[in-house]
Amino acid sequence: MNAPGPMPPRRIVVVGESLVDLVAGPDRRTYVAHPGGSPLNVAYGLARLGRPTSLLTRLGDDAFGTLVRDHLDRAGVDLLAPPEPGLATSLATVTLDPQGSASYDFRIDWDLPARAPLPPGTVAVHTGSIAAALEPGASAVRALLEAERDRGRATVSFDPNCRPALMGDPRTARARTEQLVALSDVVKASDEDLRRLYGERPVEDVAAAWLDLGASLVVVTRGGHGSYAAGRAATVTRPAAPADVVDTVGAGDSFMSALLDSLAREQCLGKDRRPALAALSADALTRIVDRAARAAAVTVGRAGAMPPDLAELDAHALASQGA
Repeated sequence: MNAPGPMPPRRIVVVGESLVDLVAGPDRRTYVAHPGGSPLNVAYGLARLGRPTSLLTRLGDDAFGTLVRDHLDRAGVDLLAPPEPGLATSLATVTLDPQGSASYDFRIDWDLPARAPLPPGTVAVHTGSIAAALEPGASAVRALLEAERDRGRATVSFDPNCRPALMGDPRTARARTEQLVALSDVVKASDEDLRRLYGERPVEDVAAAWLDLGASLVVVTRGGHGSYAAGRAATVTRPAAPADVVDTVGAGDSFMSALLDSLAREQCLGKDRRPALAALSADALTRIVDRAARAAAVTVGRAGAMPPDLAELDAHALASQGA
């Protein structure tokens, strides 16, 4: 009898758009190209933290697509679909205000590419942003999540990361978001996302409603005001990590990457770990959310969506303890 082969690594699969951010310079006439897109940033951040990561995305075989592929290769992200001949890679024009906050203008055509089954060892599937809102790809993404939820093998996570120019009217966007929340185990959103969806409804009320829809953990980021995390067993309110802000591009995505990585470190990802996810204590939520906040703090301290690697994140934790 042959001995069983090695178990595949516990892998996180991210599903969603990749694009190139054209970031305007101070004169608003020159632009610098950076790989971007919220799902791409999350996958890149996970791989930078040493987490085995695959990305199911849609790329062209043009120069911008090559820029994106090289960026992902450097971090060790596994692409699950090849570039499409003749397709133009999506673009976003990014303008920064004096405080470093970003606004976006998109040129994007999103659909889910043809693919093989998700890799062996997949313990979590994450999506969000444009991929979950823009048709025809949004319906395909929702069907993928429904299939994963039915199989029950992977933790499903979702970040709405609302883009006003693409989300449609708030009522439609709210209904679409709640459909995806109901399919998810973990949901992360910003307070800006919640205002776009629910107006001035308190974030604690929205988080409680999303738990009632079926999520086991809801985390709401509040920029410089910290974050709020609501689980089934505990809730915590945490301050922001100290940071010198250069720009905020990719901060929420870095938070999401470190949130998922921290849940993996706490052994809360995968079909067999749903009870552990639901039982997270206040102490565990504090560890998880604070680590995610430190990742965001490193990212806002430098230009572009450049999340920390594991050594940088550990160094920031040590520096914070010494402060």
